[in-house]
Amino acid sequence: MNLQSMTGFARAVAEHEGTSIAWEVKSVNGKSVEVRLRLPQGFERLEPAVRQILQKRFARGNFQATLTIGRAVGAQAQPVVNEAFLKDLGLLSLRGVLDIPETVETEEARAALDAAIMAALEVALNGLEQARQGEGAALALLLSGHIDTIEALTLRAEVDPSRETAVIRERIAEQVRLLMDASANLDATRLHMEAAFLATKADIREEIDRLKTHVASGRALLVGGGAVGRKLDFLAQEFNRESNTLCSKSNAAAITAIGLDLKAVVDQFREQIQNLE
Repeated sequence: MNLQSMTGFARAVAEHEGTSIAWEVKSVNGKSVEVRLRLPQGFERLEPAVRQILQKRFARGNFQATLTIGRAVGAQAQPVVNEAFLKDLGLLSLRGVLDIPETVETEEARAALDAAIMAALEVALNGLEQARQGEGAALALLLSGHIDTIEALTLRAEVDPSRETAVIRERIAEQVRLLMDASANLDATRLHMEAAFLATKADIREEIDRLKTHVASGRALLVGGGAVGRKLDFLAQEFNRESNTLCSKSNAAAITAIGLDLKAVVDQFREQIQNLE
C-alpha cells in the first residue's frame, strides 16, 4: 500500500442527458477526515453519501468538494407554442406565446442523474488519490533519507572513542584528582564512588540500541505504507527523546555534537511527517 500525502487536487467532468457535471476536490492536512461540501441548490440530498465515501476512502485530511451542475453544451430546451394564447392574440412575438417548458423530473430521472454525479465523483477521487500518492512517494524518499542520516549518526556515536567506559572513568578520575588537589578536606573514597556512578550513568549503550530499533521500525513503516502518519509521528517523538538523553548523558564534546545533529534531523523528519496521511 502506497503512502499518501494529505495534500492534493483533482477535477472530473461528465455529461448526463443534457446536464453537465463537474466535481472539484482538494485536500490539505488534517488530524482526521474533515469534509466541507459545496452543492448546488436542490442537490443537498447527496451530502450524506458524499461524506460517507470520503470518510471510508481516506484516513486523514481536510477535504473540500465542490459540485457544479449546468446545461451541457448544445443541449437546449425546445420552445412550445401556447396555441390557446396564440388564437386569442394572433401574435407570436408577444410574451407568453412561446413557452420554454420546465423539466419535469421523475424519480427515475433523478436517480439516474444522481448515479451519474456519484460516478463523476469517483473519477475525481481517483485523481485525488493519485495526486496524494504522488506527493506521498516524494515524502517517502525524504523520510527514508532522514532515517538513513539518523542511523549514520547513531553508528558514529557508537564507535566514538570518547564513549568507551575506560575513557569515561579516566576522564572523571582526572576531574576527581583536580578536586582533591584543590581541597585536602574532600573524602577521597566518597569521591571515587561518585565518579564510578557517574561513569556508569554516562554510558549511552541503551540509547544507541533504542535508536537502532527505532530506525528499523521507521523503515518497516515506510515499506508497509498505508496511513502511518500517526505512527511515524510517535516514532519521531521517540527519536527526539533518545537524542535529548544522548546530549544530557554525554560528557564529551564529540557525543554532544552528534546528539545535536540528531535533534536537527529528527526535527526535519517530524516536520515532513505532518504532511503524511
